[in-house]
Amino acid sequence: MIAVDSSVLIELLGDGERTAAAADSLRDALHQGPVVLCDVVLAEVCTALQNGSDALQLLEDAGLVYLAIESKAALRAGEMQRRYRQRGGRRERTIPDFLVGAHALLQCDGLVTFDAGFFRDYFKGLKVIVPQV
Repeated sequence: MIAVDSSVLIELLGDGERTAAAADSLRDALHQGPVVLCDVVLAEVCTALQNGSDALQLLEDAGLVYLAIESKAALRAGEMQRRYRQRGGRRERTIPDFLVGAHALLQCDGLVTFDAGFFRDYFKGLKVIVPQV
């Protein structure tokens, strides 16, 4: 089971230079098995659309499955954010980033994202899949 980050899904909704790479990576992940999105990703994608129910339907039509964040992942996210702040991290990284990473690490087998550096740094052992432009 592979998780997908909102950066990849939002790219798919647009028509940018990374849209094709995002589509290819998502297609590859779907061929390997279920592709899931957590609460945070669903909420972030919803902001890019007019209607929340449209967002969920669009994602389900694409073959994606909603998988809620478990308590153990929420706790890990808080621990990682505390470490981030202790290392001098600024407010640009908020708890949603850490929730996505912890969800992927503890509940999935990898994460499709454009933000590889952050996830590799804070979630050691997480398989990070970066769409190739």
